[in-house]
Amino acid sequence: MTQQIPSTEPDLSGVRNFRDVGGLPTENGRRVRHGVLFRSGHLAHATDEDAAFLGSLGLHTIFDFRNASDQKLEGPDVELPGVRNVNLPLSDPADGAEFWKMVRDGEIEQLREILGDGKAANRMIASYRQIVTERTAEHARVLHSLAEDSVPALMHCAAGKDRAGLSIAVTLLALGVEREAILADYLESNAKHRRYKVHRSSSSAAGYSPEVMELLAPLFDARAEYLHAAFETIEETWGGVDAYLEQGLGVTPEIRERLHQRLLD
Repeated sequence: MTQQIPSTEPDLSGVRNFRDVGGLPTENGRRVRHGVLFRSGHLAHATDEDAAFLGSLGLHTIFDFRNASDQKLEGPDVELPGVRNVNLPLSDPADGAEFWKMVRDGEIEQLREILGDGKAANRMIASYRQIVTERTAEHARVLHSLAEDSVPALMHCAAGKDRAGLSIAVTLLALGVEREAILADYLESNAKHRRYKVHRSSSSAAGYSPEVMELLAPLFDARAEYLHAAFETIEETWGGVDAYLEQGLGVTPEIRERLHQRLLD
């Protein structure tokens, strides 16, 4: 199955990983409406042309899942007139200033110690599981807001891959989108033009050696095993998506129906 991507996907020079998730199929034969749900990396470096395009989308709300460290590193989002900005920090898989300092400045021996032998991928998997179980209040707020008035909406974090990716996935689960379609959209973040650029302090060849890049790769990849871990956590903790939505997020069948009305064709 291939993801449906609108042919009008823009080439934004200062915003990475932008896309409209419209067109994704639901299990009962409907599709996500185009122009109502978008995802991207952060908007801090948006150019005037990028901002003009984003301003043309008629956005009601931008959900920013970055934390204070992200915002200090990258800067605040550009302001779009008439658009509500909601900051809901979620756990960063690479959370912690010391960890990111190691990623940017660490020598190869240090990187092997903290990332080697599957440690980086395991860190990502643990973080996805943790977001599902510990950030129910944030995801509940997103879904309730979408059901009430916050459409069209854009969701983003730093790279638009993990925190935004999970939040989009939760929203798509509430809409009844096929699991394969959710995964396909998630994996689109691996496209070369979408990926978050790895910044290392060292400009030498050693700083970006094949081994260094291989050690860092699990942090910057969108991997099926990460999203599958989130889905498995929903099953293990609540017994299924319906119970997760209703008991974990307080999303009643009536709220789900409003979501379907707002976001599905």
